[in-house]
Amino acid sequence: MISRKGLFGVVAIFMVALFAAPAVMAQDQQTLTAQGREVEVPVPTEPGIFTMQGQFTRIAYNNEGWVTLGYRTANDSQGQEWMLLEAGVTVFKQVKSQILKRESFTITLPDESIVPMASMEEYRNADSLWSLNSRANLVRDPINYFPSTAAQGCAMLFFTDSTRDMGAIAYDQFELSWQRACLGRLFFKMPEGKTIEAGQYWLNVQFANSIVQTPFRILSKEDEKFLRKNWKDLKKQHEAYLKGEAEKAKQQQ
Repeated sequence: MISRKGLFGVVAIFMVALFAAPAVMAQDQQTLTAQGREVEVPVPTEPGIFTMQGQFTRIAYNNEGWVTLGYRTANDSQGQEWMLLEAGVTVFKQVKSQILKRESFTITLPDESIVPMASMEEYRNADSLWSLNSRANLVRDPINYFPSTAAQGCAMLFFTDSTRDMGAIAYDQFELSWQRACLGRLFFKMPEGKTIEAGQYWLNVQFANSIVQTPFRILSKEDEKFLRKNWKDLKKQHEAYLKGEAEKAKQQQ
């Protein structure tokens, strides 16, 4: 069920998406500043825009698809080999319905290597995921931010959580349309010899005709402390930048 707060809270962002999407083909590097420290905003390699809804919540979109992401649990899992992401997807009203599959979801690591989403077999054979799911159940950031047209909830059931979904069946794909906001948990196993470490990551979602890249940064202790103190200021600067890009796009139409 999508919260009313989530739906109406994203209306302004949705309007930015409509106006700014044509201008996202060639984004410049944006730099935010707080307490004399410069923070470079990640630029996707595919056309798209992202917004910062919360300290550990992101929205990314292009002309086709929309992705909302929560990664607090991933940030708290440094040193571990399994990453849990809370995610949601939809498409815009002019886009045809499509099927998203397990292989539609990957992550890019700080070293730019690509990791596919885990299989259900890998998930079942892992020993640590019961505690990971339990931890995610306790502390969760809302990710119910979707365009108002996506009013029908649906589940991405790539994985079943034994701590709360007894008897549930996992599926390798689901149907997505502009009326549906589909939510679920995504699991990724780090390559052999690697664990989750501080650095810049991307969630990549392959839609029918494009890729939406959602940036998320696993923070060091120092970076997290800085973010908590300066979050509102950094968010305000980024939103002002997006508003400026939207105005440029309107003038070019």
